[in-house]
Amino acid sequence: MSLVPTADLVADARAHGRAVGAFNVICLEHAEAIVAGAERAGLPVILQISENAVKFHGGRLAPIAAASVAVARASSAAVSLHLDHVEDDGLLRQAAEHGFGSVMYDASTRPYADNVEATRAAVTWGHERGLWVESELGEVGGKDGAHAPGARTDPGEAAEYVAATGVDGLAVAVGSSHAMLDRSAALDHDLIARLAAAVVIPLVLHGSSGVPDDELRAAVRAGMVKVNIGTALNIAFTGAVRERLGADPKVVDPRKYLAPARDSMTTVVEQALRVLAP
Repeated sequence: MSLVPTADLVADARAHGRAVGAFNVICLEHAEAIVAGAERAGLPVILQISENAVKFHGGRLAPIAAASVAVARASSAAVSLHLDHVEDDGLLRQAAEHGFGSVMYDASTRPYADNVEATRAAVTWGHERGLWVESELGEVGGKDGAHAPGARTDPGEAAEYVAATGVDGLAVAVGSSHAMLDRSAALDHDLIARLAAAVVIPLVLHGSSGVPDDELRAAVRAGMVKVNIGTALNIAFTGAVRERLGADPKVVDPRKYLAPARDSMTTVVEQALRVLAP
């Protein structure tokens, strides 16, 4: 396969009653593990690079994007590249030139009217360049500031928001929370179904690392089409590194602990993709 448009992966998943997994890339090993997991599962996958990850790389998008594109193009799986949780308009405007097929423009912390105005402008810019554009309404929990863990997206407001902005995918607040370290989140599946009925575009679930498998399967049945997973990879990565270094404190070659860390993430990706494609 090769690098493919995110819009194609999302449309195919929706048409077949499944969800496509979108996994956060922080370093090269993440990208390699995500793609390897997709190959093992025989399923497509989305590599997503967040604004926070770009900040980690010194504010430079090009190097990590180029590495991710290279991994995708060498894969036998269908892989797309997504720029996630973008608040900086300058970063948004780099997406098209670096191989991204989609972007999540995040104005969710702004007042509703400002969210609509900013998102509409981002959508117009993105569509002119062939990008699939996702946004957020309802403030998914797990972050500082306006992101309240108990927030829920109202279906009526969601329908108005989609019509006003022209977005292609909508991240909604239905009970998940970013950065959870355990899998105890309980989703509002009735709300997911009502949201899916209220809007004509695919729904996106953020904060999915904290959601148990059965809850994820039910969410897909209720209408979730793109499912974001990040923290689960970091838990696997860090756990494997700790185990390897704990077993032999004399290890200094990073390959000795990055290899098991990458393998551990690969297993997480493979298992998650199989859950999302019943």
